[in-house]
Amino acid sequence: MARNKGTSGPNATGAATAPALEQGELERDLANADSPQKSGAVLSKIFHVRSDEVALLKLDNGLLKFLFPAELTTAGKIPISSSTAVAAHTAVSKKVELFNNFTRVKHASIFESIKPGGENSEDVRPATIHKLMSAPVLNKADEVLGVIQVCHKGFDLGSTGPDFTLDDLQQLERAAKALSQAVFMQSGK
Repeated sequence: MARNKGTSGPNATGAATAPALEQGELERDLANADSPQKSGAVLSKIFHVRSDEVALLKLDNGLLKFLFPAELTTAGKIPISSSTAVAAHTAVSKKVELFNNFTRVKHASIFESIKPGGENSEDVRPATIHKLMSAPVLNKADEVLGVIQVCHKGFDLGSTGPDFTLDDLQQLERAAKALSQAVFMQSGK
């Protein structure tokens, strides 16, 4: 499967999920979010997704560590050499990726283990990721600081919402650029 700025799946022309924000507004909102938790909340709002559909990962010594959501901060680390983790591929390739048929992509499924809203009830089963966007967070020297991902989860394709669009992907790239300035994303901080 090609991993590039193109969409995947037969329904690649779905409606945009994130209304375009002015670059200054996006940067301001993310600049005011001085923690991974606040940044995750801003990203959830921007893309109209639940907080368990946003992931912020920081690269540290060849490993990607979840900074957000809180439920995954103790879930372990993803080696960038992983052949099954999309976040690792995004970090290595330094390219944005969009999958509107993510269930067909071979991937590590730890992110899908989060129950909606972080609930601990055994009655609530985690939803499957059906659509995903992934972008590298790069510093000014084009070095990878981390990865940001936004997805649509659901129990079936019909419950996941519209496809992500190229406009959504561009907005995610802008968000990644703004997050590159965050203190919590900087090396050794």
